[in-house]
Amino acid sequence: MEAATLRVRMEPNANRSSNWRANRIRFYRLIVQITGLSILAAICSELRADIPWPEVVQRLAYENEKLAGRPQGHAGDYFIVCTLYYTPKESGFTSERGFDATRVTKPGLHGRTYPRDFLRSVKKEGYGRITTPVNGRHYIKYNGGDSYAYSSAPSGGGGTLVPRFSAAAKSSGPLRHGLVLETSAAEVQRVFGSTRWKIMDTGGGLRRWQIDCYFGEDEPLGPGKFMGRPRATTFEYAYANARIVK
Repeated sequence: MEAATLRVRMEPNANRSSNWRANRIRFYRLIVQITGLSILAAICSELRADIPWPEVVQRLAYENEKLAGRPQGHAGDYFIVCTLYYTPKESGFTSERGFDATRVTKPGLHGRTYPRDFLRSVKKEGYGRITTPVNGRHYIKYNGGDSYAYSSAPSGGGGTLVPRFSAAAKSSGPLRHGLVLETSAAEVQRVFGSTRWKIMDTGGGLRRWQIDCYFGEDEPLGPGKFMGRPRATTFEYAYANARIVK
């Protein structure tokens, strides 16, 4: 009886035809694809998340109140949030990558046209690198309003911006123009390869205790909100202890 049972178990199941095996393989592949898409969706959702400014502002105020409450006060020590800005490159704004690459011109560009999303990015970041130089100038800058101009290099109030060293801060506040800060955040050092920043620039949208670190030139990460991030990193923000060293 056992031998017969064994023989029956060893015989191939008539229902498990080649079609059944093919369907099973397709099913497993579908599971893998769904899992992959779920992971990708989670990553994209994380990337699309805006900086939680109410929470960030509250944390900055709390930590700096503690520092100010010490017998010696701040004494050159601050708790900051590091963000990122960069110089977008025209070469990355193509329709194949999902950008609005419609060629448009603006006041100050003398009739020359550029991808619409590129000019939008320049308006946000301040400068952009163009593919074809104009009179020896490789950049355009945003002049305010709806106006642009050609430029030799990205610069701030302290001169030409230096990648991974120049930074921008709110014009009114203790982190004033010309100061050099040393930051201790491992994430900032990993992304920028630097721990030292000189405040050479400012911006109307910057917050108190925010340091906007200059990344350098790069193509954008992607269209929409991704235009504000260089292709080389998904870094958005990081807290850091900072000390004025100069």
